[in-house]
Amino acid sequence: MSGTTAIDSLQNARAKLWLSLTDARGIRKHGAFLLSGRKTVPEALTAHGACFTAALARNDSDLNRLSLPAHIERYVLAKPLFEMLDTNGTGFPLLVGQVPVMAEADFTKAPDGFELVLALGDPSNLGAVLRSAAAFGVSRIVLMEGAAHPFHPKALRGGANAQFALTFLKGGNWDTLRAAKGPLAALDGTGADIETYDWPASLRLVLGEEGRGLPPGLAAEKLAIRTTGAVESLNATVAASLALHAHFRRQRG
Repeated sequence: MSGTTAIDSLQNARAKLWLSLTDARGIRKHGAFLLSGRKTVPEALTAHGACFTAALARNDSDLNRLSLPAHIERYVLAKPLFEMLDTNGTGFPLLVGQVPVMAEADFTKAPDGFELVLALGDPSNLGAVLRSAAAFGVSRIVLMEGAAHPFHPKALRGGANAQFALTFLKGGNWDTLRAAKGPLAALDGTGADIETYDWPASLRLVLGEEGRGLPPGLAAEKLAIRTTGAVESLNATVAASLALHAHFRRQRG
């Protein structure tokens, strides 16, 4: 087991870097993120330990509760610093991880498998959708311009480690999708019922932005979720989860 480094000052260079990881700007700048959670941290260490570089805690006793691989650096932080980093208030040790490289989506080629295309700006909503995607076998996520960062602390909390099972692609603005090749469908208030739709094995499914819906003029087959009509529309997260489950059930026969 490697030695432990104590950090007390908010002015420490590492402390400043970690504090920047509590928002999307810092995550993009440094290509790193913070993972918290009494359940998610041990599970992520076991299944994806190579993704992490450091563990942060309030004391050695807390660090010793984790089975840390030798390559992970150990840090004990002053209480004020730890609490600023522990944005979810778990009190449990945090992990510092590396954001995976995200390639550019190539819409000039037909999709190879199922791709979920979205621009959800709320990180909590994004995390919830990613959790459903992983649960229902969708592994490729295209993040359009304006999407929240999938490794934002709130997205990680909502995703419950789903991020580590997914491949993320950068999609650019909505105009780049207009000339997309291959099957393209979008969730909308009208269109084919997701329960009877003949889901192709390879498809790009577009989820519109919260409150704005789909970009105008998008040449995609419209898919609808039938409801009682008691409410005008479903939350984007709920709608996406229902559609992904319908696709999952159809592919499993």
